Amino acid sequence: MHGKRSAALRRARSAALIGLAVAVSAGCSGGDDGKSGETAEQAARPPGTHSWTGRPCELLTGAAPAEGFTLGSTTDSASSDAQEDIGENGARPLYRETGCLADLKAPDGTFWKLSTRASVYEDPQAARHAYRVKEDLDRAHGRGPEKVHDAAYAIPADDGGRPGRTLLLWNGDLVLTVSAYAPHGSTEHDVQQSLERIVGNAARRTEDGLRDPDASSPAP
Repeated sequence: MHGKRSAALRRARSAALIGLAVAVSAGCSGGDDGKSGETAEQAARPPGTHSWTGRPCELLTGAAPAEGFTLGSTTDSASSDAQEDIGENGARPLYRETGCLADLKAPDGTFWKLSTRASVYEDPQAARHAYRVKEDLDRAHGRGPEKVHDAAYAIPADDGGRPGRTLLLWNGDLVLTVSAYAPHGSTEHDVQQSLERIVGNAARRTEDGLRDPDASSPAP
């Protein structure tokens, strides 16, 4: 009985500390620079042209994943070889994929997980089609996509009982998937805001880092 009470107290303390960090983050001033939390996830950007990188985890460094969180160990996952997708009318558009798996440390010392996967297509229309296919599949499987804006949606995620959130985003020739997971024993209600901020910030920084500022924007 004592062990159960101690575990409950630890979870309550964790939720309180993370809630405090979220409140502090919400009160921070500043523009939509990827540091202010929810605004990073909500804002739609004009379509851009993106480049592949073999060091995707570097795109997440230099700023906190969310207020009070720190980035821990990271693992790059990148293949420079072009892959074939299944496109419209039998077409097989090419894309290259890169991603990052990272540990995050919360204000209370618990560890969270973050992963990114970016697919950079040779043809923006193929990227748009791939994004729409993913959205249709999630809807068909009853995962209830939550619209973030016209080119991004979020769904609940789970990793062996760890509550999480996945954000899917399309921008020009890029299809980006970002997922974050809270520790075991967390309740979805307690960690929802932190998950939103983490995936929103990671998506913005990844898209920023892959975007070619000198390239002309593709047609929407």
